[in-house]
Amino acid sequence: MALSRVCWARPALWGSAVTPGFFVTRKLQLGRFGMAWGAPRSSEIHLSPKADVKSLISYVVTKTKVINGKYHRFLGRHFPRFYILYTIFMKGLQMLWADAKKARRIKANMWKHNIKFHQLSYREMEHLRQFRRDVTKCLFLGIISIPPFANYLVFLLMYLFPRQLLVQHFWTPKQQIDFLNIYHALRKQSHPEIISYLEKSIPLISDARLQWHLTELCTKHGTHPAIHDILALRECFSNHPLSMNQLQALQVKALSQAMLLTPYLPPPLLRHRLKTHTTVIHQLDRALAKLGIVQLTAQEVKSACYLRGLNSTGIAEDRCRTWLGEWLQISCSLKEAELSLLLHNVVLLSTNYLGTRR
Repeated sequence: MALSRVCWARPALWGSAVTPGFFVTRKLQLGRFGMAWGAPRSSEIHLSPKADVKSLISYVVTKTKVINGKYHRFLGRHFPRFYILYTIFMKGLQMLWADAKKARRIKANMWKHNIKFHQLSYREMEHLRQFRRDVTKCLFLGIISIPPFANYLVFLLMYLFPRQLLVQHFWTPKQQIDFLNIYHALRKQSHPEIISYLEKSIPLISDARLQWHLTELCTKHGTHPAIHDILALRECFSNHPLSMNQLQALQVKALSQAMLLTPYLPPPLLRHRLKTHTTVIHQLDRALAKLGIVQLTAQEVKSACYLRGLNSTGIAEDRCRTWLGEWLQISCSLKEAELSLLLHNVVLLSTNYLGTRR
């Protein structure tokens, strides 16, 4: 009897000792497995894909830079002339893209704050003006490259006619000087014709004093006119026969050529383009006078002079600043009705500067 109690007691004792231990051990094991599986699963879902994408992008960028460097070295060694053109073309694309982004920021700021073009700063106005001209020139290339396989012809045309088809971003430094000289020679061809029309209009002026002033201005060959000599004629250019609306068709064509605008358009359209172009220059002049010429870099000064009719490629910077100061004094003294004088000032003020002949 005592033995049976002992036999029954031992299983009971073992049951109380083993069974709870088994469940506790399983719970601890499940807890460990839960901790072991939980953290890696969260890491795989949320962290690993992003890290993999970043590492893949970094790898692709690194490989691209290496391949690009090898390609540039190959071109530089075996095709040096083509490599120069290729480098200029790629840099030109980067500069054109940067100009596009800057123009977009300026336009977005104008829309956001309801700012007009003439309310912008000088550099913003000049950037938009130049970018519009560049886009217009690039638009022609885009149109002729639309047909299938026409892009190969476009590249050939760009190589053969860079001055006519490409903007300054894609010109070499030597081409920039040569092409600007060519453009100035083209617009200079219209100067004698413009002076001739001014001389023919002298008898049509009713005021004898104004007749004398215009005669003196047209007959002083080789002499750079003074500011007061030009401003004395502002009344002639605001009324008949030299106001913007009174100019003859041939005069409008000659003035368009002097402003580097195509003269091969109907006279009404040419007159509208001249008005718009002269108004933009007048607005630029007011913004530049507010900024101050001293704030401009040497390149900005030369570009501003070239736009207003002076061939600044071979003129010293201080001479360009002096000429630009004279231009601003005249321009800022004129009203909107007198802009025909500003248009003719492209010829009057630049023809004889530094001994330049007509």
